[in-house]
Amino acid sequence: MSPLLHHALVGFIVLNVVIGMVTYVTLLERKFAARMQSRIGPYYVGPHGLLQPIADALKLMMKEDVVPAAADRWVYNLAPLAFLVPCVLIFATIPFAPGLGVADLNIGVLFFLAVSSLEIVSYDLPFIFAALVPVVLAGSLRMSTIVEAQRGAFGWFVGAYGVLGPLAFVAFLVATLAAENRVPFDILEAESELVAGFRVEYSGMKFALIQLAEYAHMIATSFLGALLFLGGWLGPGPAALGPVWFLLKAMLIFLVVTWVRWSFVRIRVDQILAISWKLLLPATLVLLMVTAFVVAARGAGGS
Repeated sequence: MSPLLHHALVGFIVLNVVIGMVTYVTLLERKFAARMQSRIGPYYVGPHGLLQPIADALKLMMKEDVVPAAADRWVYNLAPLAFLVPCVLIFATIPFAPGLGVADLNIGVLFFLAVSSLEIVSYDLPFIFAALVPVVLAGSLRMSTIVEAQRGAFGWFVGAYGVLGPLAFVAFLVATLAAENRVPFDILEAESELVAGFRVEYSGMKFALIQLAEYAHMIATSFLGALLFLGGWLGPGPAALGPVWFLLKAMLIFLVVTWVRWSFVRIRVDQILAISWKLLLPATLVLLMVTAFVVAARGAGGS
């Protein structure tokens, strides 16, 4: 099999796995939120509601495609794809285990951050600075190298160098919440007041594509957090369990973000901007500089 055909086949498989994963992550969030609020959640479609995402997809496919009369049809129709394509593209750089992925680029983290910046509003710099802390600790932008640098009993970067790792991880989580427009940072959507925000203009599969893009980006960011801070696929047991550990760590990050979403109220737009520019931006910049200083000092000391 030619390398081009091989990459195309792997990309096709990853794309379909991602779509299936995103579909059922919506069910996971709804079930998780229901448990938090002492509700049942989706339960009637299939055993324990397991077929609910399929029912939702069929419902959206059958809905009428409505285009506002005054809209620019080309821009209006291309907007959902503009949301979706970058979110799906970043999965091409995520290694799920050694040798298991579309492309383990030597600039994988840089590629991920560059594509993700198309989706993040205002919080792109704190997100990038927090994600670069593990890059500095590992001395590489290749995701597999960053994971291998965390090998050991207590080698995960979430606990590296005293408070440096934990602070970077917390900043990463806060920036992730803002990047995904989730409570308390959902100023673009403001679903408690505006139903679905700007998305109310879309119906049927166009609405589904925007939702798919949001959840795909959320899952990809959870994968990135697991790779950078939680040791990726490293864990006890045989190496064959690596993808399982990776998935569990990513789902842990996803559930933490979901827990915050369903536990707090939305803050004002001026507070959102203040947290970004007055708190997170200088804090993550100082954190990155201190990390670089510590790594350089350790290198100079021969340790």
